Amino acid sequence: MSPIVTVQDAVTAFEDWTEPTDAELAAIETEMPVVLADVELLDAYIATLDRTPTELDTRRLRRARRRALAARVDLVNRSMAVAEVSA
Repeated sequence: MSPIVTVQDAVTAFEDWTEPTDAELAAIETEMPVVLADVELLDAYIATLDRTPTELDTRRLRRARRRALAARVDLVNRSMAVAEVSA
């Protein structure tokens, strides 16, 4: 009978690489307003998939589109400001 050997060393060999770095976490934090605005926009779209959009749905979609666009513009402006400072 042969013993069952675990592959713990092979599984945990890259353990340090499994967690995001501080730079990756900072990038995620910077992009979070865009992600949340996109989620809100998707929620508005999903709410209108199975029915004809009402006036309230139309306003909700319009507001969600504006917020998503504003979040993207803000992210680009912040990125440009950082690029100008570091240049």
